[in-house]
Amino acid sequence: MLIINKLKKSFSASEKPLLNNLELTLNSAESVSIQGASGCGKSTLLSLIAGFDRPDSGDIFIDNLSITKRTNNAHDIDGFRKNKLGIVFQSFNLFDCFNAWDNIAFTARLKGNYDKGYQQALMQQLGIVALSKKPLSQLSGGEQQRCAIARALVHRPSLVLADEPTGNLDETTSESVADLLYQTCKNTNTALVVVTHSSDVAKRADRVMRLHKGVLENAESEETLVTTTM
Repeated sequence: MLIINKLKKSFSASEKPLLNNLELTLNSAESVSIQGASGCGKSTLLSLIAGFDRPDSGDIFIDNLSITKRTNNAHDIDGFRKNKLGIVFQSFNLFDCFNAWDNIAFTARLKGNYDKGYQQALMQQLGIVALSKKPLSQLSGGEQQRCAIARALVHRPSLVLADEPTGNLDETTSESVADLLYQTCKNTNTALVVVTHSSDVAKRADRVMRLHKGVLENAESEETLVTTTM
């Protein structure tokens, strides 16, 4: 579903590559969490997968289609993201002028596959049906993040990218939102990549990895998880 081949990225010809022949394969309904020291390239990797930036070399395939080759064409890459990707931002990125329902519906309406019943079911899974008509100003941080998760899934993407999805939440809310994110992606057969500094959030993934010296390494042990967040 997601295949990354020999990905390289640097920001200066004189520097060592931030990502150096990085590889990753992810199946539908599978989740992977990525940890690593600040500045190691985690957000850069998500940006490359989303097509916001281009690698120096290598390729990224989503549903057997190359996203890397589309980044030269703004219209093409926008359409690719709209059809294939859901993105959960750390800062929520919801629209203040919309209520909860319309915020969630936005991506599906834009894609043209809006399904009221499917949105209702997603919101039911996430426990936010009662919030439908509420303006954002009346929602807590946790409620807004649940809306952001629903918006990322409502257009039936193949892959969801989540950048520090619980970074702005308290510990209790963080655990609840993380559980819902992983489980909802599993239920909808959606692949999930989570970048997080939280070992508690990371260990919920099917695979736990660390970005170190430009490549992804398995980081399954609790000791490794603690080390990567220090």
